[in-house]
Amino acid sequence: MKTIFKRIPDALLRILVVFVVFIAGALLIRYLLPASLKDTAFHVQSTVEREMAKPIRFAGSDVCADCHTEYNTKKGGYHKNLSCETCHGAAKEHAENPTETKPSLPRMREFCSGCHTYNASRPTGFPMINPVAHNPMKQCATCHNPHDPKPPTAPQECQGCHGEIARTKALSPHALLECTTCHTVPKGHKLTPRLVKPSTPSERGFCGKCHSKESTYRGTPKIDIVTHGEKYMCWQCHYPHMPEVE
Repeated sequence: MKTIFKRIPDALLRILVVFVVFIAGALLIRYLLPASLKDTAFHVQSTVEREMAKPIRFAGSDVCADCHTEYNTKKGGYHKNLSCETCHGAAKEHAENPTETKPSLPRMREFCSGCHTYNASRPTGFPMINPVAHNPMKQCATCHNPHDPKPPTAPQECQGCHGEIARTKALSPHALLECTTCHTVPKGHKLTPRLVKPSTPSERGFCGKCHSKESTYRGTPKIDIVTHGEKYMCWQCHYPHMPEVE
């Protein structure tokens, strides 16, 4: 036995000792703990009882439909997945005594901008604005019905949804190109951007219209479109919105 331990390196032996002590300690602690701390059913029951003991503050959106016609407007609008209490606060007391207790009525720009200020992590097509530049000093409800917040007109600038791309392109050699130079944008894309997609170039010849050596456009880098990059698409090496050349 001693011969076996002599063959094991000291560092490995110390690790094995620590591991054995750790396992033994964990088993001992588990053995010494009272049954109530190890019983999953006990924890579930106590958690349910604790939550049920908390006072109820929310009424639920279905209650709002009994008195407020705005509920039907919201149900068919862009805020249909939001609970009424998301914006108006907990309303149980209002539902029980509507004449004495009124729900909150957010009118400040800062409230709406909590969701609609530009944030690159939000999904494509989510309506986002720069609150400093977008109708400054005006309440959002001046132009938008909060229960069905359609914009008065469809956004005309791509940066309304594609702010990060717009900022990148503004510093690139393509800064003076309109987005529609490379993309065909159907009208439906502005209303349902996830369902109706703009077109994107699908062949090398598209970039070649400006960048092939036969191109008549002045001031653009020229290449032999036949041999340059061979079979690869241009955007596999060059990011179109910031087409730097290495």
